[in-house]
Amino acid sequence: MQHYSGLTRRPIFIPSVADYAQGMLDSIPLHLDALPGAVTVADILACLTAHHAGSEYVRVISGDAKDRLEPQALNNTNQIELRVYGNEHLRQALLVARYDNLGKGASGAAVQNLGLMLGVAVETRLAA
Repeated sequence: MQHYSGLTRRPIFIPSVADYAQGMLDSIPLHLDALPGAVTVADILACLTAHHAGSEYVRVISGDAKDRLEPQALNNTNQIELRVYGNEHLRQALLVARYDNLGKGASGAAVQNLGLMLGVAVETRLAA
């Protein structure tokens, strides 16, 4: 992430797990002033939204969403949600990914990579 973001230091990844079999939240706190240019929370949200537009498996959600951030909500799916929270006044942002760490993890990646190598259409490899 350091390479793609232009950060001069490695970001801190904070995994959140608890007493349940699967489901995970990964958080990345950011000081917006550490990013090149005058980046805003809205810029980060727009960048992620544009990059993942049309993705069957990735949803980008504003931190303004009022639903509860339940770690197990995406269990047994190949979905991932990327949320962008922020405080423009304090120049802070928090990126949060919610996913099924068993399905979206290494086993899901292995199945997707096998499909890529075989030239199988993405929608036939993994269920959403």
